[in-house]
Amino acid sequence: MDLSASRLCTAFAGETRIAAGGLRYVASQAKAWIDHGENAPILIFDNLTSEVIEVDFRGSADEVAARFLEPTAQPPAQDPIPEQPRGRGRPKLGVVAREVTLLPRHWEWLRKQPGGASVALRKLVEQARRDNQARDRVRDAQTAVYRFMTTIASHLPEYEEALRALYAGNAKQFQQEIANWPPDIASHIKKLALPAFNAQ
Repeated sequence: MDLSASRLCTAFAGETRIAAGGLRYVASQAKAWIDHGENAPILIFDNLTSEVIEVDFRGSADEVAARFLEPTAQPPAQDPIPEQPRGRGRPKLGVVAREVTLLPRHWEWLRKQPGGASVALRKLVEQARRDNQARDRVRDAQTAVYRFMTTIASHLPEYEEALRALYAGNAKQFQQEIANWPPDIASHIKKLALPAFNAQ
């Protein structure tokens, strides 16, 4: 799991948002909340995916902060590595060799393409990525909202109706369903859901 100090996230204590920002900052605020004697469960969510970030709060605030990695601008210098026999693929360019299973007619079509199967497949993937960018943004946002709501809001009224509105792309209905939810939860959900509706 990525525990870099600058990873953007948001912490909730029960239904209350207690901090947002880089992971080290958010974890320190959550630790202070715990040390203050508050009993509400602490959950820290990744701002992009809504995955719950597991943080070890044992020890002092300094010890908690020290568990997070500082981002590095570049890898440390290394001694030259002796030249090794080259395997398949072009690792220096980030090319990775993996198995692809296709029907005979697919292999036949790829064989006839300029540059061969690998070049043709890369072009097809890049074209598909460009063609589906808007759809992918919607799907990623829907997944993030669903993950967050399932974790922290599944007990709230109109939960299922809100999810149906989300996947139907009905922004107005979605806003209505969560209008009476705890303000911090509703506010965070609205931010997560923006790409799901704006890209449609």
